[in-house]
Amino acid sequence: MNNLSTISFPPFVLLMLCFTLSFQSSHQSHHHVISIHSLFPNCSSSKGTKKLSQSPSTLEIHQRHDLCWQPTSSSSDTTKSTQQLLEEDQSRVDTIQAKLSKKSKKQDPFQTKKITVPVQSGRSLGTGNYVVRVGFGTPKSDLSLIFDTGSDFTWIQCEPCVKACYDQQDPVFNPSNSKSYTNVTCDSQLCGPKLRSATSATPGCASSTCVYGIQYGDQSFSVGYFGVETITLGQDVFPNFYFGCGQNNQGLFGKSAGVLGLGRNSLSFVSQTATKYGNAFSYCLPAAASATGLLKFGSSNPYPRTVKFTPMLSRSDGASFYFLDLIGMSVGGYKLGISGSVFATGGTIIDSGTVITRLPPAAYEALRGAFRKAMAKYPLGKPASILDTCYDFTGYSTITIPKIGLFFRPGIEVGVDPLGVLIAASVSQVCLAFAPNGDPGDVGIYGNKQQVKLDVIYDVGNSKIGFGPGSCN
Repeated sequence: MNNLSTISFPPFVLLMLCFTLSFQSSHQSHHHVISIHSLFPNCSSSKGTKKLSQSPSTLEIHQRHDLCWQPTSSSSDTTKSTQQLLEEDQSRVDTIQAKLSKKSKKQDPFQTKKITVPVQSGRSLGTGNYVVRVGFGTPKSDLSLIFDTGSDFTWIQCEPCVKACYDQQDPVFNPSNSKSYTNVTCDSQLCGPKLRSATSATPGCASSTCVYGIQYGDQSFSVGYFGVETITLGQDVFPNFYFGCGQNNQGLFGKSAGVLGLGRNSLSFVSQTATKYGNAFSYCLPAAASATGLLKFGSSNPYPRTVKFTPMLSRSDGASFYFLDLIGMSVGGYKLGISGSVFATGGTIIDSGTVITRLPPAAYEALRGAFRKAMAKYPLGKPASILDTCYDFTGYSTITIPKIGLFFRPGIEVGVDPLGVLIAASVSQVCLAFAPNGDPGDVGIYGNKQQVKLDVIYDVGNSKIGFGPGSCN
C-alpha cells in the first residue's frame, strides 16, 4: 500500500495545484449555481406552503395571484404575461419619477376630465406585487391589501360603490355594517393640507363629508369618502384609523381590496400606529409565488448583529419615499469602478412596489458589461421590453451566474439572492433583472426583485434602514 505521506511533488506542481484549488474556491464563493426550473414561479403549490412562526404584529406576505405565471419555451401567453409585468413596472417608475421631478405638474383627480375614463388596456397602477391580510371594521372583515412603501394613503373599496368598483377576491367592505365607521367631515382639520400631502390631490366635499382622490400617471385612481375606522392586525386593534373608503376605483389592482400605505407621511399606516409600533417595520419578501413572506411591525432591541444598517436620508421633494445612499456595486466578487457621484446625482430610494431595480445609465452600463463578461459562455437571447441582457438557456438544466452586491453608506455590502439576479420570460429569454434610467438625474430605485429573502428593516424613528439574512423561504 502506498503511503501518501511519502509521495513528493516538484515545487512547480505544488504551486499549480495550490493555484487551481484557490481559483476553484474563489470562483465558487463569488458565483451561484442555480437550476433553470427555479427561475419560473409556480402558484399551483401555494396551498402547501409551510406556516412561519409569527407574533401578533406580524402578517404573512403572499404574491398577488394575478402575477403568477408558468413560463415554457413555446408559450406566447407566457411572454405576454412577463411583458405586461414589465410594462406595469415601468408605469410605476414613470409615476415615481414624475412625482419627484420639479418640472412635472402633479395631476389632480378633481380637476381632470379623464376621471371616469377606464384605464388603458395593459396598463396599471403598479402599486406593488405583495399582499397582506388586514381586518377592517367592527365586527372585522379581513381584506387582502397591497402593501406599498412608495405611497402614504391607505384605501379600500367600499359599498355601495357609487361609481365603480373593480373585481376583488374578498367581499367589498360595507361601512354600514360596521359599528365603528364614521365619515370625516369637510370642516375637519385633516380635510385639507394633511390629506392633500398624503394623496397629492386637493380634497373635495360631498354632503359635508370629506372626499379624497388619489390618481397616478397612467390615469388609474381611487376616489371616495375619507373615513375613520377600527383596523386589526392579528391581536392588535387600532381604533380611529384614517383611511379612504373608495367609491370609484379604476385600474388593474389584481384581486386586492386596496392599498396599505407604508410611506413616511403623517397619514400613513406607519405614522398612525407609531405609538404601538415605534415607527418601525420590517419585511422579508418571498422569492417564489408558492412561498410565504413576513411583514412585521415594531422594532427589535437590540437588533441581531447580522443586520447591517445604512442611514435613511430625507429630501424635501420626496417625503413619501425612503431614500438611502447607494455608493457602489460588485459583480463576481469585484467592485465596479463607478464614481459615487453617478449615484448621488439623482439619489436612490428603496421601494416595495417596483419590481426591477433602476440604475443611473453609467452604473447600469458598468453592471451590464461585467455581467455579460462573466456570462460569456452562454448564448444571448432576445431582449424583453426594458431588459436588454437576456440569455437562451435552452438545453441547460443548471447555470452558473456571478454574485451581485450593492454597497450602501458607510460601506456595507448587501448581496442579491440568486433568484433576484434574473427574471424569466421563457427558457430562451432569461434576463438580468436590472434596468437603466433614461436620464442621469432620475432617481435610482432599489426594487423588490433584488430584495427577496432579505430581512429589510425600516427603523424610521432612528432614521436608518437595515439588511440581514432573510427569515422567510
